[in-house]
Amino acid sequence: MEKSPWDAPVPLAVYASHAAGSRGRRHPEPAAPTRTEFQRDRDRIVHSTAFRRLVYKTQVFLNHEGDLFRTRLTHSLEVAQLGRSIARALRLNEDLVEAIALAHDLGHTPFGHAGQDALNDCMRAHGGFEHNLQSLRVVDALEERYPQYDGLNLTFETREGILKHCARANAEKLEAAEPGGVGLRFLDRTQPSLEAQLCNLADEIAYNAHDIDDGVRSGLITLEQLEAVPLFDAYRRETLSEYPGLRGRRVLYEAIRRMLSAQVYDVVDATRAALEAARPGSADEARQTGPLLQFGDEMRLRSASLKRFLLQNLYRHPQVMQTTGQAKLVVRELFEAYLAEPQQMQAGFAERTRHANADAAARAVADYIAGMTDRFAAREHERLTGRWLLA
Repeated sequence: MEKSPWDAPVPLAVYASHAAGSRGRRHPEPAAPTRTEFQRDRDRIVHSTAFRRLVYKTQVFLNHEGDLFRTRLTHSLEVAQLGRSIARALRLNEDLVEAIALAHDLGHTPFGHAGQDALNDCMRAHGGFEHNLQSLRVVDALEERYPQYDGLNLTFETREGILKHCARANAEKLEAAEPGGVGLRFLDRTQPSLEAQLCNLADEIAYNAHDIDDGVRSGLITLEQLEAVPLFDAYRRETLSEYPGLRGRRVLYEAIRRMLSAQVYDVVDATRAALEAARPGSADEARQTGPLLQFGDEMRLRSASLKRFLLQNLYRHPQVMQTTGQAKLVVRELFEAYLAEPQQMQAGFAERTRHANADAAARAVADYIAGMTDRFAAREHERLTGRWLLA
C-alpha cells in the first residue's frame, strides 16, 4: 500500500495553540504524565454527564420521531471528525479542536432550537438564556465530578472555544468575575484561537450536510427539490455522471460525501491564503487578526444559499413547526411549574431556590430544564400536567 504523507506526525504551526503554552486552568493542577492538557480536557468532556445526555437531545427532529436522525451527540462527533481533518491539514492543534467540538453543544436544551428559544423567552426578565453560555456554565459549574471544585476545570483555550457567542451584558459579567478571561474578547473585539474558529466553521459544514440527509430521510424535502441548491446539485450531477445507474439514497450519500470533501478542501485552501497574508507569529497574534478560518468567496455564497434553502424548506416546514410549537409549550409549562413548586425538581436544584432572589431561582430552574433530554422533559411534563403533547 502506498504510504500517505499524513502517516508521519505533523508538527504544529507557530500560530497553532500549543498545549505546553496553555493559559492554564482556573484551579491549578499538576500535569498529567501521559496526556497533554487539551487531551485531558477532551477526556473530561467525554466522561461528563452532560456529554452522555447528548445522545437523547435532538436538533431538527425530536427524539421520538425516529432512531436514525442526528442527535446532539452524533452531530458533535461529526464536527470533531471534520475539525480534526481540517486541523491536520492546517497544522493546528487537533486535540484542542476535538475538545471544543465535543463540548460545544453541552448547554443545549431539549428539543433543539425550539427549546432554546422557549427557555430564553422564560428567562427574559432574569438575564435570558444563551446555549453557548450555558455550555460554559456546564463545564465551569454544573458538572459535579471532582472533590476540589465545581465543573470540569478545563483549560482557558477549550473554554474560550466553547463560548462561541455571548451578549455584551453577559460578557461584562464574565469579565468582572474573571478579569482577562473568556469574556474579554467579546468586549475588545478580538478573535478566539484558530482552533475555535475552525470548530465554528466545522459546525456549520456538519449541520448543513446532515440536515440534508435527515430532511430527505424524513420525507420533508426531496432530491428533486435539492436540484435547486447549487452546492448540492453540482455533486449530485457529478455522482450521476460517474455512476449513471445509481439511484435513491446512494445518490444522496455520495453527493453529500463529495460536498463535504469539497467544503473541507475549500476551507483549507482559503485559510492557507489568509494565513499567508496575515503571517501571525503565534496563537495570540492570530487572535489580534480578523477571522482567518474561512470559505473561499464562491463556496461562502453557495453555503449561504444552502442555509436559506434549509430554512425555507425544512426548518419552517409545517410539520416541523407544529412539533417545535408543541416542544416550546412543554418547556414553558415546565418552567412555570418548577418556578411555582421548586420541590418538584431534583433536590440539588430545588435547594438552590431556597432563600434565592427571583433571578437566582429562575436560573436554577433554567439549569435544570436545559440539562434534560427530550424524553425526560416530555415525561416530566406529563407527570406535572397530566398531558402528553409530543405524540
